Amino acid sequence: MSDTNQSNGTPNGQKGPIIPKSANEALRPERVPDPPKRSRKARSQMVIFLNFLMTLVVFVVIAAVAGTYYAFSVYQSPGPLTTNTNFIVRNGAGLNEIANRLESNNIITDQRIFRWLTTTYLHGETLRNGEYEIKAGASMKDIMELLKSGKSILYSVTLPEGLTVRQIFNKLQADTVLEGDLPSALPPEGSLRPDTYKFTRGTKRTEIVDQMAGAQKKLVDQIWERRDSTVQLANKQDFVTLASIVEKETGLADERAHVASVFLNRLGKSMRLQSDPTIIYGLFGGEGKPSDRPIFQSDLKKETPYNTYIIKGLPPTPIANPGKDALEAVANPWKTQDLYFVADGTGGHVFAATLEEHNANVKRWRKLVAEKGEDPSSIAVDGQPDDGTTAPGSGAQQKKKTN
Repeated sequence: MSDTNQSNGTPNGQKGPIIPKSANEALRPERVPDPPKRSRKARSQMVIFLNFLMTLVVFVVIAAVAGTYYAFSVYQSPGPLTTNTNFIVRNGAGLNEIANRLESNNIITDQRIFRWLTTTYLHGETLRNGEYEIKAGASMKDIMELLKSGKSILYSVTLPEGLTVRQIFNKLQADTVLEGDLPSALPPEGSLRPDTYKFTRGTKRTEIVDQMAGAQKKLVDQIWERRDSTVQLANKQDFVTLASIVEKETGLADERAHVASVFLNRLGKSMRLQSDPTIIYGLFGGEGKPSDRPIFQSDLKKETPYNTYIIKGLPPTPIANPGKDALEAVANPWKTQDLYFVADGTGGHVFAATLEEHNANVKRWRKLVAEKGEDPSSIAVDGQPDDGTTAPGSGAQQKKKTN
């Protein structure tokens, strides 16, 4: 039996009769069904807001990641400096001030990035004051590491052995990097250690003085404790005083212990030291003798508390600030019988145990002076006064230091 639809003349699967359509109706597009209606839940304002918020958060996160990446990139990239430059971080300066000054000096490109990431890297540490040399092309991170390290530029001042306290103060005052006033009262003569001292810009002059005083006390204590037990000096004051005389008498390292033995031998025999540097200090004090003025025979008779041609024993105070070598020489002198020494004309000295030997040495020295066109009778020979009394010495024109 044939399909009912087929019997009715309708296509397979369709119901009802076929209704003929005109050509226009056949070409007309069929109506699309309406979309399903949204539920009330989907139309809720809260849901709409949350969707907006989620979109905003995603956008912010993406922007933050991109911004952070950019900031780190800038922070670690070479900076704008084309040549090395010095940058000073003043004492007490905060990160904001430092960042602003770095940008204004064209050392970094963005002070905001520097502040933000430097705070992150510091982990509670601080940038240290001082003067820093920033290399050309240094990144912000390089600069942060440098300022955090405290490795600022070091300056130095050299204060040679044999200077008086006044002469040391004059050199410190003349240094243009040091700051602040010097102490109003001079420290005791001999209490400052000669040396080269390093410091950063902004260091106070009083800090250098305190450092020198502390270093000299420590040095004197150490050498005094390990001195030769046969050295007959009453105390550390006498020890430093004799070392200051030895310091001024010779500049040759291998002579200091020999010169020290002469003075100790003379003290042991109650002989006057008769040392020219003590005369100089008595006449000119801490300012020192003018370099072009010799020691005259008449100076040997001028009465001052420091003239060891007149006084017995040591002068009342040191006459300069002795260095380590002079202190060591007095603490551990040579074992000799020598009581005299005089210049040999070559920068050194010749030593003698007897007055007869010494007079012969002095005669040779006077001959050398005469050959130079000088009048040997007007210039004092250390340790050979014009009255013929005995004394040691080095020759005024041959000393290492005369001021």
